[in-house]
Order: sequence, then structure tokens, then C-alpha cells
Amino acid sequence: MRTRRIMAGLTAAVVVLTGAATPAWAAPTDERIVSYRGYRVPVPADWQIVDLSTDAHACVRFDRPAVYLGHPSEEPWCPSGLVGRTAGLVIEPIDAGTAERLTADTAVTARGRATADTLVSRDGTLQVAVRDAGVLVTALHTPDTESVVRRILTSATLGRGATPVSPDAVRAASMLPSAASGPQPGTYTGKGFDTCTAPSQSTMDAWRNSSPYRAVGVYISGSSRSCTQANLTATWVANQTSKGWHLIPIELDRQAPCGTRTPKMSYDPATARSEGATRATSAVNAAQALGIPAGSVLYNDIEHYPSTESCKAAVLSYLSGWTERLHGLGYLSGMYSSGSSGVRDLCGAYHDTRYTRVDHLFFGWWNGAANTDAGDYCPDGYYGNRQRIHQYTGDSYETWGGVQIYIDRDYLDVSTGTTEPPQGFSVTVDNTTTGRFTASTNWGTSTYSSQRLGTDYRFAAPTPASDVAWYRADLPVTGSYEVSVWYPADPGYNDSTPYVVATTTGNQTVRVNQRLNGGRWVSLGVFPLAAGDGNKVGVSRWSSGTGYVIADAVRITRA
Repeated sequence: MRTRRIMAGLTAAVVVLTGAATPAWAAPTDERIVSYRGYRVPVPADWQIVDLSTDAHACVRFDRPAVYLGHPSEEPWCPSGLVGRTAGLVIEPIDAGTAERLTADTAVTARGRATADTLVSRDGTLQVAVRDAGVLVTALHTPDTESVVRRILTSATLGRGATPVSPDAVRAASMLPSAASGPQPGTYTGKGFDTCTAPSQSTMDAWRNSSPYRAVGVYISGSSRSCTQANLTATWVANQTSKGWHLIPIELDRQAPCGTRTPKMSYDPATARSEGATRATSAVNAAQALGIPAGSVLYNDIEHYPSTESCKAAVLSYLSGWTERLHGLGYLSGMYSSGSSGVRDLCGAYHDTRYTRVDHLFFGWWNGAANTDAGDYCPDGYYGNRQRIHQYTGDSYETWGGVQIYIDRDYLDVSTGTTEPPQGFSVTVDNTTTGRFTASTNWGTSTYSSQRLGTDYRFAAPTPASDVAWYRADLPVTGSYEVSVWYPADPGYNDSTPYVVATTTGNQTVRVNQRLNGGRWVSLGVFPLAAGDGNKVGVSRWSSGTGYVIADAVRITRA
């Protein structure tokens, strides 16, 4: 899930004091002063300066150091393959367009000053409203570049041309955010897309009226986001959901410690688990600020990495902390990753009780197939009950309603009412269990063997006709289950008794020698079974063996 768009031109703004370049995050020895509407700030000489007023589709990107002057475009065209974040500033006028993006964390300068005493970093973002210049400064950073960015902001001054704004213009809204129309992404089967920055309202409307898409992925939190989110507000969220869009809320922050992206999670499993919990709290805060309610799935984006045992342990521990904290805060957890790394690791540890399972799976496998089949990366029975999103194509231009966006294509089969059931689920059905066992009158009842389970068991002579005795069970979720059977053994019983398992792909028959291994549970194997109440396992009389076929008890256990 790379962040991207078409490259826009860069135009220099007012600059003085140039010299030899230094690394963007090193203590600068050569600087230049950027002046915008009377706000003057020193930045390293090699930072790019972009005047957003000269290009309606300029891309505000932070994978390289830059200063952007003016309001970000509602329809930016950004290049493909943007990765990570370095540092940068966006300096724009304070007006009605910025009002909704002011938060309780926005620092407001005192009269006559260009700096604030306290700057709060949230998701790698610092924000200060400079009243006497009438500008809002948004500064993005990583842990490595935070000190440089703070030094830049605390060195700002006021110059000529500054136009003050009233205190009301920089007062963060005290009203609660508009609420989305229920938990996101909700219940939906069909196509969606994700993109680096939330599209404008006009684009969303054009695509709603003419495209096959009804879901959109949005990056709501995390310090690894490469693009700005000028359009993403609580009003935007409420507008989209009220018009029938399903939202896929995505966090992009800590990455695998063995990968190339930063910031990285710790290799230490306990520390990684704590980091995941901390990020979950931040993601919930971001979701609530946007009006995305409890019950929604928040997806943690962990990009491709070269997996090792220690790296896998870190990633799974991180996701465990993420999931546990989200559950405690009333949200569901999801994970995005490539099929060949994170998804393979996640599904490979599906039964590992050291880790807490996520609730939903969002996997990248660019095979062009609009379905939720993960192939060899994850078995169908794992996260198989409306818990999947498949990113099946990436880096694609599409135009609908006359508006072009650069997107990844997704296919969803989701329901926010779906969570992973406890791994300990198990149900036992005996032939005497009321309402759970049915057999024709051809089946007799016996108490002959002391190896029986319960008070009695059923028997019948083999015949070239099915005449199945069925065991009925109510399963909580479609998935993988181990089926075990109990029967008394006897030399006079059948040596090839057909057990019929009703799987999600049709009936499968397993033949058992009932002359051996009696009086204990005998496993037939692990099968994909459908959720709900119905006939799950049967005993057929159609046997090529000799001796009575026996129907006593079955046990179905979540695998």
C-alpha cells in the first residue's frame, strides 16, 4: 500500500541566504530564510520550496525535506512509490478552509510573537497558528528529524507584510465532530480503492455517481504517512458515509525491524507489544476526532519486509498489543501487509497462543483478481467470515466522471460485526443429544460396549445406500475445524465406516476402521466448515467393509 500520485512542478518562493547544502536533518550550517505573509522562518539551504498557488495539482509530499507555501490542493497529483517521511513545513493562510483542521493540540502564538512556548507532537506533526501573521504552520517530522523541526519553529520571526487575524479565527472548534454513519467499513461486499490522500468532495461525488467503487481507504493516523491530508476532516468523513461510501481507516506508523522503512518497532517482543498498544491509543484518538465510532476496524499498515524468526516475533507481538488495546477501547483490529511477508507470518501463527489474533485481514497480492482468495499466503478458513480485503492491483490511473485518481484497487468482503472467535471453541454431539442427532429407523440402539460415550450408541448393517445418520452443530464462524469421532471398537464392527464431513466446498468422506482404537477420540482431520446451525458430520451405511457401522459421538473443535 504505497503512497503516491503524479509529480507536480516545483516553484521557488522568496529566498535569501543560500550556501552549501547540509544533510536535511543535520544541524544546519547554511540556511535560507523563507518569508510568507510576514512569517519568516530559517530552513536548511537544501530544502525545496514549493509555491502551491502556481500549480493546482501540486503534490504536498514529505518523503524529502520541503516547505510548501499556500493551501494544499484538493486534487494533488503525486508520484508513485512515495516511501516514508523526512521533514517539512506547510505554511498557509488562516481562513475558513483551515478552521476545521485546528485541534486542541494546535499552539497559538501570543501577540507580537511568531513562536509558541509549547508545541505538542501528535503522529509526527506539530502545528502552530501565528496570529500576527495570519498563518497556520504544520510541521511534519520523524523521531530523527523532530529536533531540527522544533529548532526551525522556535527560530521564526515576524517581518513586514504580516496581517493579524482575530482570536476567533484561531480558536479550535469546541463542538464534537460529526459522526460517521455507523462503524466502518461496515458490512459490504464489492470493490473499493485506497489512495495517498483523501480526495476532494467533488471527486468523491463524481466517483460515487459513475464508478464501480463504494469503499475508500484513508490514512487517518501514523507518522509514516508521506502525503498531506488537507481534505480529511470530520465533516469529510460524515459526508462520505452519508452518501454511501464505506471507509477503510488505516494507520501507517512503525514498521518491521528487519525492513527498510522507518520508524521501526523494537526487535524485543515485549517492547514491540507495548509499542503496538501505544499506537492503538493514538489511532483511536485520530478516529474519534474524525467521528469514526467505536466498533470500527482500524487497519495497521506494515509494509513488506524480509521476514526472519526474530522479525516475525516482533511484528506479531506489535500486532498483539495493537489488537488488545483496540479491543479495550471498543474498536476492532485489522492488519495490512503484503501476502509474501506480513500476511504469511500472521496466518502462519494463526494457532500460536503467544499472540492475539487481529480481527480483519487486508492483504496486498497484485494478481488482478477481484476476490478475497489469498492463495497460499493464508488458508481460506482463516479470517474467512467477512473479514477480508484484497488489494488486487496497485499504482493504477482511473478516470470516472471526468476525474482521474491514482489508486490501488481493493475487493472487500467485510462486516464490522465479525471478530475472531476464541481458539478454545469446541462442541461435542452425542447420539443422545436432544435435537442434534437424526437417523432413520434402520439404525438400532445398543448398550453392548462399555467403550461407548454416554448411555448408548447407534448401529446399522452396511448397505449400498447412503442412509446417513447426521450430527448437527451450531458453529460461530466459518473457518477451520478439527473433526474427531468416538465409537466403541469390536471385531464385529465395520472395518471401513464412511464418515461424511459437510465442508464449505462439499461433502468429504473419511473411512475409519471401527475394529480398532475404540473408547477414545479419533481425529478425522481439519476441514473448512461453514458458520451456523446445520448437519456437519454424518455416518453413512454405504460401506465396502463388513460388520455393523457405528454412530456414537462427534467433536468439532476450532483449529
